[in-house]
Amino acid sequence: MRDPATTEEDSASELTRPFEWEVVAVRPLAGFQLDVEFADGTQGRFDLSRLVHRDDAGVFTPLRDVSFFNRVGIEDGAVTWPGEIDYAPDGMYEELRLSGPNTVVKL
Repeated sequence: MRDPATTEEDSASELTRPFEWEVVAVRPLAGFQLDVEFADGTQGRFDLSRLVHRDDAGVFTPLRDVSFFNRVGIEDGAVTWPGEIDYAPDGMYEELRLSGPNTVVKL
């Protein structure tokens, strides 16, 4: 029989452990690109230029301003910008995984 105290500790550590796709570092680059590192050490470059310049860019429209785009950060493991703009990290991770190493992922 398991000790209830141990079970609670195990559950708590599992809840605080990051998923491999959580973003731990992000750096803006020229041309609306981002260098991103995930919790498992996977790194990749993402090109958001098509996304931000689409006619239907919606919530991503403010990112067309380079100074605003460069205010990128991380919140709760996701790439974020002021005004509650974010990009789902699991989707970014999957796109990178499908694209393979040394490619620029176009979002």
